[in-house]
Parts: sequence; structure tokens; C-alpha cells
Amino acid sequence: MGQTLAEILDGAARGRFPAPDGSTTVVEAPSGRDSGVIAFTAHSVVFTDEDPAWIHATLASLDCDALAATMHPRFLHAFLERTGRNTDTIDLLTVAPALPGDPPLDLREITDPVHPRVMSARRRRDGVRMWTVDGGVLVLGRGVAGRWEVAVELDEDARHRGLGRALATAARHLVPDGEPLWSQQAAGNARSIRAFQAAGFRPVGSEALLLGR
Repeated sequence: MGQTLAEILDGAARGRFPAPDGSTTVVEAPSGRDSGVIAFTAHSVVFTDEDPAWIHATLASLDCDALAATMHPRFLHAFLERTGRNTDTIDLLTVAPALPGDPPLDLREITDPVHPRVMSARRRRDGVRMWTVDGGVLVLGRGVAGRWEVAVELDEDARHRGLGRALATAARHLVPDGEPLWSQQAAGNARSIRAFQAAGFRPVGSEALLLGR
């Protein structure tokens, strides 16, 4: 397993996961923006600038299955209170390799720096770019630990036509060759999960991001 979050993520993208030994690894936050928890199979990674001793002591104090402790609401609440941050939800973390060639969609790039979707994405990512097609939006940028991340958004009347899958697939053509592309889907958003998995994204764990207020 790598020593930094970027190394751990790169390994996971290539099928090399932390040992499933039930432990929790605490690594330095990759930036002042990025802090949170990633739970792989029987091994969690907490990325933060907080004292690792506090992390381990708080986890040990929970009356729950040790394998579930890092995603337990009481731990996440304590983590948020200690760091003064917010979170939205626990996401399914998925990844797919880049694809060669041009995207198989007629994407139109939006360069408006104050577009609401661009401004929202900049809270979580650097180098944000956005493309549109009839009925949908694709947003790409560098997120946690510099990883490439994609998000898609569809108009309600454009759903159930395979457009989400097509946009997620198109995004794989927009990242540099050899780079993995990451995406998060809320665990309850089964429609989005199905679209990304149909586009070749595979689940690697769950993730809770702690966002600055």
C-alpha cells in the first residue's frame, strides 16, 4: 500500500487495495480542501491533518462493528465537529480507465467561468471544465489528491434514454491516456450507479468527503 492518499488511490484504480485486515490507516490530508474517509473492503483510510491518536481513540470508543466504524454516524459527527467541516452524504466511489480517441458524443464546451454548475464544482475540484449535450451536462476536474473526477447531470425529460451512460463513457475519452477517472454516486441513487457501471466504472469503496464551510 502507498504512503500517501494519491498512492493509495492510484493502487486501488489498478486493482491493488490495502490489506483487508480490519485496520484503519491515517494519512496526511493532500490539501487544505480535502479531508475525509474512504472505506475499502475491511480497510479504511482517513485523510486528515488531525492527530491520528484522536482518530483511533474515537473509533475504538464506538459500540459498533469495527469494520463499519469509520462510516458510523457517531464517528463522522465527531470528525465534523472537530474539524469544523460539513459533509453531504456517503458516496459509492467508482473508477474507470481512460479510453482512446474522441468522445462518441457531440459535446459543446461551456467556457463561462460563472456558470452555476462550474462554480459549484470548483468547491471540490481544480481545473474544472464543462460540456453540454441536448439534455445533459458533463463536468470534469481534478479532485481529491489530484485525481480526475467526473460528474454528470441530466434534464428530467432526458432520462431513461441511456444519456447518463453515454456521458459517463464520453468522459473516459477526455482524460489523459493511462489516467484513471473517478466518480462518486450517492448510495441511494441507483439510477446513477447503474449508468456509471454500464459505462465501465467499477466500485472500489465508499467515501465521505469533509468540505470546508
